[in-house]
This record gives sequence, structure tokens and C-alpha cells, in this order.
Amino acid sequence: MANKVGIVGATGAVGHELLAVMEQRGYPVDELRLFASPRSAGQRLAWRGKEHTVEALDAKRLGSCDVVFFSAGAGVSKEWAPKAVEGGAVVVDNSSAFRMVEGIPLVVPEVNPQEIPRGPAIIANPNCTTILLVVVLQPLHRAFGLKRVVVASYQAASGAGAQAMAELEAQTRAILAGEPEPAPKKLPQPIAFNLFPHIDVFMPDQGDFTKEELKVVLETRKIMGLPKLPVVSTCVRVPVRRAHSEAVFLELERPIDVRKARAALAEAPGVKVVDDPAKHRYPTPREADGGDDVLVGRLRQDPTVESGLALFLSGDQLRKGAALNAVQIAERLPR
Repeated sequence: MANKVGIVGATGAVGHELLAVMEQRGYPVDELRLFASPRSAGQRLAWRGKEHTVEALDAKRLGSCDVVFFSAGAGVSKEWAPKAVEGGAVVVDNSSAFRMVEGIPLVVPEVNPQEIPRGPAIIANPNCTTILLVVVLQPLHRAFGLKRVVVASYQAASGAGAQAMAELEAQTRAILAGEPEPAPKKLPQPIAFNLFPHIDVFMPDQGDFTKEELKVVLETRKIMGLPKLPVVSTCVRVPVRRAHSEAVFLELERPIDVRKARAALAEAPGVKVVDDPAKHRYPTPREADGGDDVLVGRLRQDPTVESGLALFLSGDQLRKGAALNAVQIAERLPR
């Protein structure tokens, strides 16, 4: 059976990562169509030894694909994803456009693969921070039951795009050279040698949480099928080029045994336990950069609650947090 694949936003960071992940995993593609904005149309991208021309968006061309990955922002997804589905395609959308829409599945294959539909449909790819979190929460929920989740994220510049990464590099070079520091344009504060608890917009009508923090709460509940799970998050931008980290504090329904928790995580798909403090082995964004697994460590009992577990995780925001998760969804589609 032929597999015609389209990528909307092919010239962006996630688009490039999608191409790399599909090649590395041997994802079957019989025909590849690359789409981007009119200003990017005509560019040529090499993939599997062949050059492919980037096209402007076209409903007929989109609809003739079997699978279309969208990674060009919520506005583009809202306008074009339904057109692709009307033409018969399955859409895996990496934007925030459809994540909390009732009836549209929000999928992390290690957690809720049963939500992947048959036939043309939109499937939402979750927020990067949420993906990394739920991959680790799921095996612990199976083993002990989740009662409450508290998370602080440490999110790399890559989460805000190429311009934010460039700001980090330019500001760092300037400070180290003793030169005037370039003013931030993409990020709300200088990022070099700094951090700030501000990712996405603040939501005054939601208790002044940021939109990113609310995504973690609402998406975690939807993916895990736990609509009343107490979750609270603080999302922080840190001077790391790529890969996010999270400090997670769990209150569990059943008595915690750290050894059993470590064993459950070690057996879980998509998770790699890195937990040997005596040898300075624990998750770091530098080790997670470029990898597929979510690294988890610093496992220890939280003595402030009856059955509590504290841990730390790191994962590549562009891979498992975006492109890899999208391709894993596509790999599970009925053929």
C-alpha cells in the first residue's frame, strides 16, 4: 500500500526534525510532499538522497496525501488541517489548535495509543513539556496510582524557536567578550546567564498562570484520562540551547517503594533511568539532546506527604517533545 506523506511547515525546526526522524526510523514513504509559506515555496530540501521542492499550500495536494504532519502554527492548522481531512488524509498536528477540542484525540503512544482513530481525522500532538511528563507519569500511575502532581519545568531556548536560540548564543558571546549585550527580541527577558518564570502569555482570568502552565495541567488530564487529577505547574525558561527538564513531585494513592518505582520506569517504553547520584549520574539536558528517550533520575521518597515521590527528568523538546511523538503516532496508524 502506497504511503503519501506531507509536511506542512517543512522548512521550520520541527519540519527538519520530522524529516530526520522519519529517515532514522525508516518510516515508509512512497511519495513526499513538502509545504510551507509562499515565501519559502521553491526551496529544495534533500531527503533520502533526493531533492524535494517545497510547495505552497494547496487543498487538493494536501488531500491527496495519506498522512500530513502540520507544524506551522495554530492559525495554519485551523485553516488547512480540516481541508486535508476532507480530502481523505490523516492529520497529525503539532500546534495547539486542536489539543483541547472535544472529540479530537490528544495522543502520546506510550500512554494512550487506543485513542488513535481509523480513517481520515485530526490527531493532536501534545505540548512538548506535557509529552515528556506523561511518558514518565504513566508507568508510575499503573504501579501506584496518581493522587497529585506538582511540576516545575526548566525549558530550553529551542522551545521558543530558532530566534530564541540565536538570542541565547548572541547574548552569551557578548557577555563573555565584555561587549554590549543584544536586547531580547523574541524572549521577554535576557536569557544568557539568566532564567525567568514566563513561557507564553499570562492568563489573569486563570489566576495568573501562564498559558504554558495551563497546557501542562489540562493536557496531562486529557491524555491520561484523569479529568480531575490535581496538577499544578511552574514553567521556567532557562539558558539551555536544547532539551527540557522537569522537577516532579508526586503524591500517590498506594504506599511508595522507590525500588519498585525505579523498576517500573526501567521497563517503561520511551524511558531511560539515569539514577546513580554517587557517580554523578542523573538526567541533564546535554545528555538528553538528540536522544529519543525521556531520561529520569533523582528518584527519592518525598517525606512531606503520606506516599510521595520526587524525581527529575530531561528530554529532547524537538524530538520526543514534537517530531518523534508525531512520527510514532503515524507509525501506529492502520495501514
